[in-house]
Amino acid sequence: MSHPVPYPVRLADEITRQLGQLADHLSQLPPPQAAQVISRVLDPDNGVLGGINHLVTVGSMFAKDQAERGALPPEVWLALGRASNELHDVALDLDEHTETLRRVGARPVATAAKAPAPVPLVVRRRR
Repeated sequence: MSHPVPYPVRLADEITRQLGQLADHLSQLPPPQAAQVISRVLDPDNGVLGGINHLVTVGSMFAKDQAERGALPPEVWLALGRASNELHDVALDLDEHTETLRRVGARPVATAAKAPAPVPLVVRRRR
């Protein structure tokens, strides 16, 4: 007889499935709507990235406790702690662009339909 899957495991699976759906939708959205979605995902207080960072931080605290008890190797705790710190740094880097994405997402469709001027993504230095 198989054991029932605990609710938190099912919840993690469902969140993963929904993130995949969100990515699929994002790839098909017009630019203003895509910008709205991305700005909400990146919101440091209420967004997906902040939530994932919080989850990894809590996971790191769990791993530290378990490593101190000898149930997990210390490397697991160190890896989760490093991941939490790096996610936090990435969130800070992206946070400065969230307002720009909100503005792009708030533009009326007629304004957004006007083709923006292209800009180079890589600037090459002359020798």
